[in-house]
Amino acid sequence: MTQIATVEEVLAGGYVRISVPRKSACGHDCEECAGCGMTGAAIYTTAKDPVGVSVGEKVVVESSTKKLLGVVALVYMLPVICFLAGYFLSDGLAESVRYVIAIAAAALTMIPIVLYDRYANRKGTLTYTVVRPF
Repeated sequence: MTQIATVEEVLAGGYVRISVPRKSACGHDCEECAGCGMTGAAIYTTAKDPVGVSVGEKVVVESSTKKLLGVVALVYMLPVICFLAGYFLSDGLAESVRYVIAIAAAALTMIPIVLYDRYANRKGTLTYTVVRPF
């Protein structure tokens, strides 16, 4: 997956600190919508710099799509699967109890999500690489 980022700082060892604009499904055509209140939030991270860029420069960065899809599956699919499993496996109980069990099962998925987030931050599993100047 490629994105456009801004170089914020040049770090030692061939790395740079970049800011990547947060993307979402809405497309952020805020002039037309203004429904979500989102105003161009950015994510700050480090990226490998084999090109040799300078501060303030716009660059094209690339991240591993395979790793990103795994994170998406963990964050979005696991809670849905656990919610449905909690609901359907509690068959025979009162409807309100089934919903409580399903919501609790979905809420428990926050534990592996947070643990993986900490692991990914510690190990640097989701990395960006500067491909070229923009």
